[in-house]
Amino acid sequence: MLNDGRKLIARPIEPGDAETLRRSFGELTPEEIRFRFLHPITELTPEYARRLTRIDRRNAFALVLVEALPPEQARIGAVVRAVIDEGRHDAEFAIIVGRELGHFGLGSYLLGRIIEWSRKKGLDKLYGDVMIENHRMLRLARRLGFTFRLNPEDPQIVRIIRPLKAEEST
Repeated sequence: MLNDGRKLIARPIEPGDAETLRRSFGELTPEEIRFRFLHPITELTPEYARRLTRIDRRNAFALVLVEALPPEQARIGAVVRAVIDEGRHDAEFAIIVGRELGHFGLGSYLLGRIIEWSRKKGLDKLYGDVMIENHRMLRLARRLGFTFRLNPEDPQIVRIIRPLKAEEST
């Protein structure tokens, strides 16, 4: 329960979440969408929503924070996902926490869960691309031990990298 009385459930994303994900997407600001997808999109199509909710659990993990309400009323307020790279050593992650849930520490919680999943998979590092103007995410990443690397092809993107092996994280 959040300190404002709202109740959220943290659980893996499910194929049945596609419509709730689409409904929740409609409540995001253009900036939130651009920060998550690294470019503007105006609609989460049914096909794209289905793709985002169908996870190959051997190679990917996605966790949602959903309101503790009946499914037709509930909104998904945050999502974190990671997908293991072809080389099987690293995983790329993406996260979005809606503005209504900002400042409750949920971004830190979700990133902690994805770091934990990545470590259990025996991965070397976790990385993600962040827009340089996404100051909240960059502050969180620094606090959680990510290092930063500018993208030489796009100066608006920073790659954040978190070593996962014990000897690399000290």
